[in-house]
Amino acid sequence: MGLLRLQASITLRRCLETNRSQRFARQLHISRPRFAPVPTKPVRAIARAAVGSYGKDGGEDGDHVLNSPSELARKISAKVLPKIPRPDVKKVLIVGSGGLSIGQAGEFDYSGSQALKALREEGVDAVLINPNIATWQTSHELASEVYFLPITPDYVAYVLEKERPDGILLTFGGQSALNVGIELDRMGVLERLGVQVLGTPIRTLEVSEDRDLFVQALKEIDIPAAQSTAVSSVNDALHAAEKIGYPVILRSAFTLGGLGSGFANNPDELRDLSAKSLSLSPQVLIEKSMRGWKELEYEVVRDAADNTIICCNMENFDPLGTHTGDSIVVAPSQTLPDDEYHMLRSAALKVIRHLGVIGECNIQYALNPTSREYCVIEVNARLSRSSALASKATGYPLAYTAAKIALGHTLPELPNAVTKTTTACFEPSLDYIVTKIPKWDLAKFSSQVNREVGSAMKSVGEVMAIGRTFEESLQKAIRQVDPRWKGFEAYIEPEDLDTALSKPTDMRLFAIAYAMFNKNYTVDQLHDLTKIDKWFLYKIDNIVQTVYALKAAGNVSEIDHQLMKHAKQMGFSDSHIADLVSSTEDVVRAHRKSFGITPFVKRIDTLAAEFPAHTNYLYTTYNASEHDVDFDEHGTMVLGSGVYRIGSSVEFDWCAVTCARKLREMGKRTIMINYNPETVSTDFDEADRLYFEELGYERVMDIYELEQAQGVIVSVGGQLPQNIALRLKQNGVSVLGTDPQKIDSAEDRHKFSKTLDSIGVDQPEWTEVTSVGAAKKFAKRVGYPVLIRPSYVLSGAAMNVVYAEADLEYNLSAAADVSPLHPVVISKFIDNAQEIDVDAVAHKGKLLLHAISEHVENAGVHSGDATLVLPPFSLTDDDMIRLKQIAEKVAFAFEISGPFNMQVIRKPADSPNTEPELKVIECNLRASRSFPFVSKVLGHNFIDAATAAIVDQNVPDPVDAMAEKRDYTAIKVSQFSWTRLAGADPFLGVEMASTGEVASFGKDVHEAYWAALLSTTGFKVPRPNSGVLIGGDITKPEMKTIAQILTNLGFKLYCSSPEVEEFLNDIPYVSAKRIFFPTRDKRKLREVFDEYDIDCVINLAKSRGKDFLDEDYVARRNAVDFGLPLLNNARCALLFVEALAKKIPQGGLRKYTEDTASTKIM
Repeated sequence: MGLLRLQASITLRRCLETNRSQRFARQLHISRPRFAPVPTKPVRAIARAAVGSYGKDGGEDGDHVLNSPSELARKISAKVLPKIPRPDVKKVLIVGSGGLSIGQAGEFDYSGSQALKALREEGVDAVLINPNIATWQTSHELASEVYFLPITPDYVAYVLEKERPDGILLTFGGQSALNVGIELDRMGVLERLGVQVLGTPIRTLEVSEDRDLFVQALKEIDIPAAQSTAVSSVNDALHAAEKIGYPVILRSAFTLGGLGSGFANNPDELRDLSAKSLSLSPQVLIEKSMRGWKELEYEVVRDAADNTIICCNMENFDPLGTHTGDSIVVAPSQTLPDDEYHMLRSAALKVIRHLGVIGECNIQYALNPTSREYCVIEVNARLSRSSALASKATGYPLAYTAAKIALGHTLPELPNAVTKTTTACFEPSLDYIVTKIPKWDLAKFSSQVNREVGSAMKSVGEVMAIGRTFEESLQKAIRQVDPRWKGFEAYIEPEDLDTALSKPTDMRLFAIAYAMFNKNYTVDQLHDLTKIDKWFLYKIDNIVQTVYALKAAGNVSEIDHQLMKHAKQMGFSDSHIADLVSSTEDVVRAHRKSFGITPFVKRIDTLAAEFPAHTNYLYTTYNASEHDVDFDEHGTMVLGSGVYRIGSSVEFDWCAVTCARKLREMGKRTIMINYNPETVSTDFDEADRLYFEELGYERVMDIYELEQAQGVIVSVGGQLPQNIALRLKQNGVSVLGTDPQKIDSAEDRHKFSKTLDSIGVDQPEWTEVTSVGAAKKFAKRVGYPVLIRPSYVLSGAAMNVVYAEADLEYNLSAAADVSPLHPVVISKFIDNAQEIDVDAVAHKGKLLLHAISEHVENAGVHSGDATLVLPPFSLTDDDMIRLKQIAEKVAFAFEISGPFNMQVIRKPADSPNTEPELKVIECNLRASRSFPFVSKVLGHNFIDAATAAIVDQNVPDPVDAMAEKRDYTAIKVSQFSWTRLAGADPFLGVEMASTGEVASFGKDVHEAYWAALLSTTGFKVPRPNSGVLIGGDITKPEMKTIAQILTNLGFKLYCSSPEVEEFLNDIPYVSAKRIFFPTRDKRKLREVFDEYDIDCVINLAKSRGKDFLDEDYVARRNAVDFGLPLLNNARCALLFVEALAKKIPQGGLRKYTEDTASTKIM
């Protein structure tokens, strides 16, 4: 207790700024002996809620008291700590971030959830506005009221009017919440309603977001910033660049993830870039480019008493020029000498204090690698993606602590909620290395999207790997990004290698591998081309040399103990080693274990083992000599969903968290495995033990054997855990719930089809082909269109609908490339049919619970992109009965115990005397992405029921939730990130493209759809009497009705095609004008849109654009680029204009006015 006793009567700030452990934590390539005052013994980790401060005897209520087990220290601190008045708040509104999009993803579910936990501990009534129904924070366990409404100034103002909270938290909902808060302050709403902004003040938020004010603020304290000029027009941008000199970087203000930012090497590039950026943001900053400099980040925490600590510093593997969200990031920094580290640390403290941040923030630097010259790039005065990474990398609960600070607590009095033994004023120390690698899904968009990465973020998720060496954590991270990758290998063969190295793409790491393995590039050559620090390149070369050593061994029996141990310490997987010596993973695993080489389990304790800490936050490494924990709990393992990607996102994290909580409620110990730093499931208090680890077969088996777990749950984490379920069972693992053999039967088309036939459930005609000729023969027999897909697929990868024989050969080639070991399945595609989702839970083959959701779009749009309506609005009672019967048959046939999901096609009846055909097109014996949606809408937690069924304990009685009548409708709408993916065609098809989802409730389908569509990030309702550009397939029956409604509402109709013009003008009382439509010149097209006041684009094309000059493609793409609403599906467009017709008479296009909450919010 010497440290706490030492200067309890003096300000603690001084010791915080010179924390010993932080000085030693950065250079992990230099091994340093560490000494703890008490020997650290393995202690059983028990997760608790984030509470546990010591009693406040010695101080009166409201006093700030040091969190210490020493009564004397508490009494002294009550007298000497600054008397900071705490905000008097009983009810607080938290503004969420909305649907997951590129640049603003699941990290805000984590941060918002931690803030809600902190509020609950303080006895504060928490109200949340967030339309993202897939998140954990929108579960009623955390907030007393949840509003599934748009994150816009108007809607948040309505909620403030209705709820009348005392305070508002704006820093836990990303850029969306920040922008809304600044606008509400400008509107005077916060002041009029007496709502206090908790934490960082509005003025600080404005200064950090307004580039001009920010640069001025830094000049006041002599902190260097990039030479820059803030501008609001294209001409001003060009003039600024002339003064600064090319190349320049353009940065947008008030945007997230670098949206609209980019590099320009000449006036033409800047003209195009600034025109696009200014359509998305009112202000841009023109800066001198510092491409090639190092980029570093510091996470800073400051309380109202000016206690300030550095939680974590991070270094980008990629030099400046790549957005930090798209860069490989290492924590702590590895290549900074001590003086440079402290130079930037001191500057961070100075900047944050000057700006007046209260809570947590992130500061980014550019550092000249050849000198001590540096400048500040930006400050995020809020929780960010980097904050989530830093929090998980260090074990320091940043969001939780920031929320406590916002409520008036100071760092010395707060306990560290992870360690339970230290205060929040301890700066974390790391005795390991963390590597973050982004996850891109650019391959899903074929050749349309530029694969180069730059200052505007493109990645959809990220992984975090922990190891004791850079090599170990890097190779772990590579495998986490994609299970097909086994480690650092040349997975690509660039045509122009030097360009692939000098211009970063999503695959540059593997271009480096190709250069080293295949072309023998040296570290110096690679550094000259990539500007990546040589320290990282030399570490990568260690991996390369180990590959050569393994290949030289030739076969498994020749790998001795020393080489095997060295390879494992370098991060090689058994499967990777097997490939290098032409063996199998099981043989290598057995050989390794024969040497007694197994991983050790270590704790993340925030203190680098310098003080005793009883955490449950664990990782495995081969660079250790003993375990940090005892294995006497024998818990139940829950496999998480891994990295967020298109097709698997935050909805599966909700499933995993809900499952783990239900298990603990049943009295079972839980073991969570996941490696995604953006998730709630990787929060320190959601499981009894958390392994921040890979979800592959090798690591799951390692943990299962070490923990001697009771069983493994594979059905709540999406497809990733399912893929290893059968192999786990075959190797003696107790896989709980549905038998993996049955899971395999549902995945295998032949077995699945045979099972459906045996129970009398219909399905579309299909066959499996291995040649184009066989495919043509089948298509000719059943008739076009046909759907082609590989046997095993995630999110529609390589699925295509083919309408003519001419397109069949090309599409088959594209599909076969995805899974060359499996033949291609081709099935009859039913045009203009309705698609239905059935989510259900069964126990030992008996249906317990089911939900039936109806798609607004016809079949042909991936269910992950579709608009779901619950309860259904057009299905008959007979349809509902038949769908339930199908679910019962499927549950019985596959002996399901747990969750499952089906997609069903409803083909309308050919005559009044026949019933519609119902055909099952897919069945997943796991939780689906719509489980959070149906659970929250119906008020029945499907995962709670599924967990009980999986472990065969406290199984609920069957309930027909669909038989209950409801006086509301809910609609789930997909969130797309087209703006980020330059060149991608914003077209909906069988290939999934959305990155997130939102949902809203209403009295009817139109009210719910209106609120849900407005909840998607960036959606702007067209102004009254503005122009609407209409195009696409005139055979769509909805186009006529859409044109009539828009005309009646006073909108002006425009088109680019003579065919569409003729069609529209033939409709009675409808008038449309064909306009000049430049397809090659974006600037001229922008002028055309402005000239005709076009505020919305409705494009109902039948297929994707054939090329970049296709008029329909140009209309869709530029609607996105110009920030205009785009309706690209006929049924959704019709629903929108119908909702518009209802909303306009109700004042739906009018802005917020005082005291209107009752008319706007249910």
